[in-house]
Amino acid sequence: MQKKSVHRLTISALLIAIGIMIPIVSPVKIILEPASFTLGSHVAIFIALFISPAIAVFVALGTAVGFMISGFPLIVALRALTHVIFALVGAFWVQRHPEIIEKPLKAQFFSFIIGVVHALAEVAVVSLFYFGGNVTDTYYNQGFLQSVFLMVGIGTVIHSMIDFGIASVIWKSLNRRKSFSTSITKVKN
Repeated sequence: MQKKSVHRLTISALLIAIGIMIPIVSPVKIILEPASFTLGSHVAIFIALFISPAIAVFVALGTAVGFMISGFPLIVALRALTHVIFALVGAFWVQRHPEIIEKPLKAQFFSFIIGVVHALAEVAVVSLFYFGGNVTDTYYNQGFLQSVFLMVGIGTVIHSMIDFGIASVIWKSLNRRKSFSTSITKVKN
């Protein structure tokens, strides 16, 4: 039992570290004012989501703290904090239907639904800042529909689905290794 707890803690810590480092060091940052997207920034959370709800929540919280202490603007850190929602929803869904990851059509549907949940949470945060007068002029110049709904909302769905695809490839690759898949997938909450 203690060995499994240490193993889960280690996996969570590694995923948190990866989740913090990707936005900081990633050379692939897409900036479409007023929104920005860092390719791969959700990969650690998706991998955690494939493992268990508890690990998904810990990794989402850890990466959100990473955004806060790394000097990102408050709006970005709070957007990161909303990842707990899609991570938890997705992890419970995968826990009930683990075959989703292996079936391409189901995986795409799952990815889209999780992307929508992800986007709704981020749009809610950005909307609070938008209507509170706490965003850059670029948001107001483009208007709510374009800057918040299209750029943040639709952009987050697309970004989420791309990161899900990357995480799926990594997860499937890791699961081909018998030692990894046995130690991770057999551990339950």
